[in-house]
Amino acid sequence: MVQADAGNHQQLVGILLAAGKGARFDPTGAQNKLMQLLPSGECVAVAAARTLLAALPQVLAVVRPGADTLATTLHDIGFTVITCPDADQGMGASLVFALAQVQDAAGWIIGLADMPYVKTASVSTLIAALNEGGDIVAPSYQGRRGNPVGFSRKHLTQLLSLSGDQGARNLLKTHPVTEVAVDDPGILHDIDTAIDLL
Repeated sequence: MVQADAGNHQQLVGILLAAGKGARFDPTGAQNKLMQLLPSGECVAVAAARTLLAALPQVLAVVRPGADTLATTLHDIGFTVITCPDADQGMGASLVFALAQVQDAAGWIIGLADMPYVKTASVSTLIAALNEGGDIVAPSYQGRRGNPVGFSRKHLTQLLSLSGDQGARNLLKTHPVTEVAVDDPGILHDIDTAIDLL
């Protein structure tokens, strides 16, 4: 896979977490939910990825070992793709692995590859909130907080100490979060089961 470059302190980096098992979608593991087609004809991961790609100049995707088709697909649309050897340990491990590749960035927008309906405008709103001094920023729709989430460099040490399947959830519980209202139900809509594809 392509190695990530160091990034720079002036730039926000998008990270797409695409290393989950998707066990709720297919407990057998035979079908990767991220490669399933949406009504638009795009696969789930590509639709989610394009949102970050449209808003950020540097984007990194982290996948699990053996997800070669997904990795190639994301690489072909413009992502630097890395494979997390410890993906089975959960989202925290994948996020730490990705952050370690781009830890010199000004901050990060963390997107989930199973959320294909997020609007690019929502990501742009989070970028603006980080650039205006927000330390942790998250979108909200009709009072409900969603994804993606943005972090400034202030939280790098804590982010790099994450583990398990909680991802950055504890940071969102224990630190002030700047919530930005968006007109985008897609921030709440992930793909967990086959019916979510409809």
